[in-house]
Amino acid sequence: MTTKERYESAKEIYGALGIDTDEAISKLENFKISMHCWQGDDVQGFDHEGPLTGGIQTTGDYPGRARTPEELMADIDKVLSFVPGKHKLNLHANYAIFEEGEFADRDQLKPEHFKRWVEFAKERGLGLDFNPTYFSHPMVKDNLTLSHPDSEVRDFWIRHGQACIRISEYFADELSQPCMMNIWIPDGYKDIPADRMGPRARFADSLDQILGIGYDKKKVLVCLESKVFGIGVESYTVGSAEFTMNYAMKHGILPLMDNGHYHPTEVVSDKLSSMLLFHDKVGLHITRPVRWDSDHVVLFDDETKEIAKEIVRNDAIDRCMCGLDFFDASINRISAWTVGMRNFQKAMLYALLQPSRKLKELQDQNRFTELMMQSEELKTYPFGDVWDYFCEKNGAPVREAWYAEVEAYEKEVLSKR
Repeated sequence: MTTKERYESAKEIYGALGIDTDEAISKLENFKISMHCWQGDDVQGFDHEGPLTGGIQTTGDYPGRARTPEELMADIDKVLSFVPGKHKLNLHANYAIFEEGEFADRDQLKPEHFKRWVEFAKERGLGLDFNPTYFSHPMVKDNLTLSHPDSEVRDFWIRHGQACIRISEYFADELSQPCMMNIWIPDGYKDIPADRMGPRARFADSLDQILGIGYDKKKVLVCLESKVFGIGVESYTVGSAEFTMNYAMKHGILPLMDNGHYHPTEVVSDKLSSMLLFHDKVGLHITRPVRWDSDHVVLFDDETKEIAKEIVRNDAIDRCMCGLDFFDASINRISAWTVGMRNFQKAMLYALLQPSRKLKELQDQNRFTELMMQSEELKTYPFGDVWDYFCEKNGAPVREAWYAEVEAYEKEVLSKR
């Protein structure tokens, strides 16, 4: 059977449950994932040399890491050729591209330092999202940035945040779509602190100054990302979940949840409905924690599927700003990117093919035996035939056909770096 014939059979099977597979595909075609640029070069960026510092660590030494903007852009292009649909590209501030002999420190970054990324995005029909880079810099003092007791350190990073808002607004203007700007800091302490309130008060004041420069909130969607702990800050994290949620609510910005930034017994899929009750929009970083925030490649696993179900069943596709966040240097980076991107799309399609209204009715009617039965039977419905058709319809490789191209690219390009 052809891909189209298998799809028509699956369409009939899902149709018996009242699910319109054509509508599901249409919704997925318009669902943009923010593809994180830092998988391609192990979060190195282009504004410094040396190892990652400030709570960031990449493990592995697989050959072929992108070393220049040109190499990174070529790798991104290769991945996008394997991923159906049109998406966004998520940049960190340390990916500024300077002309020969030029350099601007992070507190002096300007829109022109990202002009080539805007041109890259325009040529490919991509949007851009952005992140200030509060790590891997000499002004990260004692694992502290915006909460540091020294005002000179704080002021440097405040200027950086303000510069990033201006750059984000530039992205939105140039690409005619909102730019999500996400703030995460590594601040905290390795051992039990004597003062928990002080650093958080300083962090709040720093954020007030960053947001106080004035910007168009329809163009720049500022997010604040929490974390339970980090490398070297195991006992106390300034930007905890409680801090970020309360600050975001009070100041009208977006909370951002990374599903690797919580205790291993917590799941973002359970938190999302609560956040959507009180926020117009919510930011999400999709990753795969293994015992801690280790940023593994996203799989088509239970939690990824549950997050997608919550987005769909709560009619929140336009309210959840979704990006990926992982960096694996132990395997082929192109493959890691592709697997992660395609898997989150699979999770979204899987969710779109659920009879959510019927399942909710079964719950409300206390028909839990039938609810369990139906939920389990759905697992063997012909989801794969719909996915294959979605890929083919959007000019992307079907099933594992893309991997042969990755192997050829590794032999012809990556191995020569």
